Amino acid sequence: MPTVSTTSQKEAPTAPPQLAARVQRFLEACELDRNLSRLTIRQYDYYLDHLMVWLQERHPEVADVGDLTAEIVREYKLALARKVAPNTGRLLSRATQTYFLIGLRALLRYCAVQGIDAIPADRVELGKSESRSLKFLDGDQMARLLAAPGLDDVRGLRDRALLETLFSTGLRVSELSSLDVAQVNLKTREFGVIGKGRKPRVVFLSESAAQALERYLQAREDRYRPLFTRTRGATDKTPGGNGMRMTPRSIERLVKKYIRLAGIGVAATPHTLRHSFATDLLSNGADLRAVQEMLGHANLSTTQIYTHVTNPQLRAVHKKFHSGNR
Repeated sequence: MPTVSTTSQKEAPTAPPQLAARVQRFLEACELDRNLSRLTIRQYDYYLDHLMVWLQERHPEVADVGDLTAEIVREYKLALARKVAPNTGRLLSRATQTYFLIGLRALLRYCAVQGIDAIPADRVELGKSESRSLKFLDGDQMARLLAAPGLDDVRGLRDRALLETLFSTGLRVSELSSLDVAQVNLKTREFGVIGKGRKPRVVFLSESAAQALERYLQAREDRYRPLFTRTRGATDKTPGGNGMRMTPRSIERLVKKYIRLAGIGVAATPHTLRHSFATDLLSNGADLRAVQEMLGHANLSTTQIYTHVTNPQLRAVHKKFHSGNR
């Protein structure tokens, strides 16, 4: 297994050796002990590298985590709030600021477990994030989207099967991209995935999704391992053809394309279809905890963001008492 990249390998001011070593051991613990995904570890590495650069510039007296104080953390939070993102020219959103602070909290929790004297992680308050509107497609919009791909070639069959699978399973785009042909059981119409936080769960295929996948697989003439393969670019001739796998970015472009072709006035993404999956289930009476399991949410509170748009009692109250319905 490749080693985790270190801050010393980056083009950044040299951090104090003791602090850099502490962060490196934390990243290795994330890999070996916590079994976190490579993406999560890279994100922690990026956030903590930013912290060390800031400390080197503003508080060079900080040689290790134990030298951090509540006042220094407050200054760092203020710096994040005033930081301008180079790619947009705008201030960091509250959500992005929170990601940097989550990295710091994770490091402090690690230090507490290791018996290292440092400020408690809960002293780093995350603050209140902006409320986000929940985007989802209604039944008519979803039907138009699923009908958008043509079915006269392998590419159209693939695109229809991909959209059907997203809506039927509520998979995250990274989970969908990583699917292999052998993983999906079209007879039982269910299969297992390893989701966020390496959490396993079972997802289910609707009858229409299973039929779309079967037609797509029957039309394929290759023996590639990935379930959804690209149709452009150089052919991967290695065993299994893993290089033919559609990437999350290519799936995002595909969804955007068919949203446009279907004439749906929503800036939808694969995650919009995940929201649509959950909303559809809850609107039709599904139990909240069952939907939590199917989405792979660690906490029920995450799933509860859907209840305000799917609660039939709220709809009935509005219909009965709002003067515009009379």
